[in-house]
Amino acid sequence: MKADVHPDYHEVVFLDASCGEKFLTRSTLKSDKTIEWEDGKTYPLITVPVSAASHPFYTGKAKYVDSAGRVEKFQQKYGWDERRKGAKAKDEAAADSKTEEAAAEG
Repeated sequence: MKADVHPDYHEVVFLDASCGEKFLTRSTLKSDKTIEWEDGKTYPLITVPVSAASHPFYTGKAKYVDSAGRVEKFQQKYGWDERRKGAKAKDEAAADSKTEEAAAEG
């Protein structure tokens, strides 16, 4: 590696502010705060608002929105079903008239 090209990559402790979970890893982030880790050494402390320990997706507490209810509400609000029924009736009438014309010719 070239000297003075790469950032300082060192061990740091990340603290999840929402649940208090701490983990030791390596990073290029710097901090003025420090913490004494379980091994007795002092490491820079980086506080994060959310980590895998507290994020709903990773903890299995994710909430899913019922999008089918939203679609039905939209269709009722704008009369979507009535429009579709009207278009279908027009298509059927056009198809019937074509079959009648074909029968009259043949």
